[in-house]
Amino acid sequence: MFDENGLAMMEMAGKGYCCSQIMVLLALAEMGREDPDLVRAAAGLCNGLGDCSGPCGVYTGASLVLGLYAGKGTDVEEMDERLPLMLEALRDWFVSATTQYGGTTCGAILDGECGQPDQAKCGGLLSSAYAQVRQILADNGLDPSRGRESA
Repeated sequence: MFDENGLAMMEMAGKGYCCSQIMVLLALAEMGREDPDLVRAAAGLCNGLGDCSGPCGVYTGASLVLGLYAGKGTDVEEMDERLPLMLEALRDWFVSATTQYGGTTCGAILDGECGQPDQAKCGGLLSSAYAQVRQILADNGLDPSRGRESA
């Protein structure tokens, strides 16, 4: 059985969004926000940065989401000092989670068959990564449902 996020992920994938975009869309939805520019920008992270040899879009999308909550976004804002450690925690988790595939690249995870996500591999990794991002945020005192307000 799929939970609410799992069903939303399947629906988004069916609409043509890639893994990195789905990560961003899930975070925006949880905050009750929309940002088509950010979603479009996340497309640049699709399919291992477009050539299958780059990092998986789940990982880069998850990193983008952490930046959404803790990065600098205006001249008067400062990056949250916890962001580097949050990114490190995500990296460590993702490396461990993808050991079974032989690496963190889109190509390694999909056995070189990029462009068409594998529902089982990508869906499971996407769901686990989103839960991990939420946990990292919570562990650092950030509420995933609130996001960061512009200064």
